[in-house]
Amino acid sequence: MKIARAVVSGLFLAALGTLFTTAQEMPGPPKVLQVTREFIKPGKAGAIHDKSESNFVTAMAKAKWPTHYFAVNSLSGKERALYLTGYDSFAAWEKDNQAVMKDKALSDELDRASVTDGELLDSLDQFVFTYDPDLSLNPTTSFTGVRYLDITSVQVKVGHDHEFHELSQMFIDGNKKAGTSSHWDAFEVAYGAGGEYIFVSPEKSMAEIDTAFAEDKQFRDALGEDGMKKLEELERDCVESAESQLFSINPAQSYPPEEWIKADPDFWKASPEVAKPAAKAAAPAAKKPAQ
Repeated sequence: MKIARAVVSGLFLAALGTLFTTAQEMPGPPKVLQVTREFIKPGKAGAIHDKSESNFVTAMAKAKWPTHYFAVNSLSGKERALYLTGYDSFAAWEKDNQAVMKDKALSDELDRASVTDGELLDSLDQFVFTYDPDLSLNPTTSFTGVRYLDITSVQVKVGHDHEFHELSQMFIDGNKKAGTSSHWDAFEVAYGAGGEYIFVSPEKSMAEIDTAFAEDKQFRDALGEDGMKKLEELERDCVESAESQLFSINPAQSYPPEEWIKADPDFWKASPEVAKPAAKAAAPAAKKPAQ
């Protein structure tokens, strides 16, 4: 049941994609999700990495860039940070990239920030995912108060997507029957890997994780002995591997939309975009070295 338990945990997860629109109440996940993953050198995380990443945020805020993103830092597994941006389409992503390249002042600042940040990294990779509504349940529509992301990635065996969709439908139906609090958005990898799906849950507190694990019995009881047997058989047939990891949102490395800041100012005040105006208003600010 090792893989089965990992998949069960992952499919209790909710909506990564709802986190990327500029409105506080959101119509749903983005169709295209771009993720940059940075592996941090030992001893270079924390405040050191926050300061380096603030160079990107300051540059974006200075340019009043309309595309926003947020960062999460690992609480399990290898030390790493994820930077998440959503788009309505691949064409919208292309348009944003072209606009950055045309803005020489911004692109130059981002290049300089990349050189500085690169000194802190072991490696960097990027992924692009597309939203899969058929594998999703009860998408999240508000980001207020969220502090953690619980992310599960599932590697599907080549040629077994049909069984995986059947497996996912069993989780959806089982959770509906059990009346659990489960809700998730599913994304399939388009570029950067193969045969991978991710299921992500935004959590306001770790108590919500306790609830998800406690509801596991409700789910199993709803499926019954025969249903659980079929579920396990499907997992053996179609799942190559599954991995769950926990991340905390880092406002100091994020470029959040204004609506998020207004709805949760005490949390997002650590973001350079929020802190910068306050620094200007203080008399000693002009004497401080540039960040």
